[in-house]
Amino acid sequence: MRIELPPAALDRLFRTARTHHHWSDKAVDEPVIREIYDLLKWGPTSANCSPSRFVWVRSPEGRSRLSALAMEANRAQISEAPLGVIVGTEMNFPQTLPKLLPSKGEMMRQMFLQHPEIIEVTATRNGTLQGAYLIMAARALGLDCGALSGFDNAAVDKEFFAGTTIKSNFICLLGYGKPELLTPRSPRLSFEEAGRFA
Repeated sequence: MRIELPPAALDRLFRTARTHHHWSDKAVDEPVIREIYDLLKWGPTSANCSPSRFVWVRSPEGRSRLSALAMEANRAQISEAPLGVIVGTEMNFPQTLPKLLPSKGEMMRQMFLQHPEIIEVTATRNGTLQGAYLIMAARALGLDCGALSGFDNAAVDKEFFAGTTIKSNFICLLGYGKPELLTPRSPRLSFEEAGRFA
């Protein structure tokens, strides 16, 4: 049986949702942050590998450290947003497979160890998927999002992931945007332009 979300929910998630660059000063409370994670963690990943790791940057000092590592054009919005999330990717994710995939996690872990060339592509693909789930979860809970990639990944890794095997993927700003400052929405490709049947 096909169960469809109501149009208002689809609008909130996709059709009228926008990428925000300007933010109100309303805080994103910790229970909401935890609820975002408790939703996004259920999104599917290969062999349930779940490689994303998140740094929830909400203190003024943390946002200042993060904004200093971004391109000039992105610094103000990082400082202004009440919450910035560094979406990182754990490159050593195979070690958690026995926990996350009890039925055959150890077998999968050994497979990755024998074929290390597929670790990075698997981690990057699935970590990016989890970053998208973060955006959808935040929107579903009434927050606005602004994903960005204009920052020094190596510097962010040194500042926020030192001593780990985690690499930064992208930053997602979360909070309550200022819709009055949005620019007209950019177009999208049509079905025919973006795909074909085979």
